[in-house]
Amino acid sequence: METLKFKTNIKCGGCIATVTPFLNKLPEISKWEVDTNNPDKVLTVEGNDELDAETVIDTLKSAGYVATSL
Repeated sequence: METLKFKTNIKCGGCIATVTPFLNKLPEISKWEVDTNNPDKVLTVEGNDELDAETVIDTLKSAGYVATSL
């Protein structure tokens, strides 16, 4: 299982609600969460071996958010 971490601008429950359908539609992702208490708003994504950072970054961009790999 692959685990990736990203610094994001997802800062609240409303933001999480916005990105949920985008991240949930990716078959490579089995679980994800955002630590909104962390100053970097860290998104942790777990998934299969086909999961790659670029896919997650592009998906968040299409939802209107920014992510950079940690």
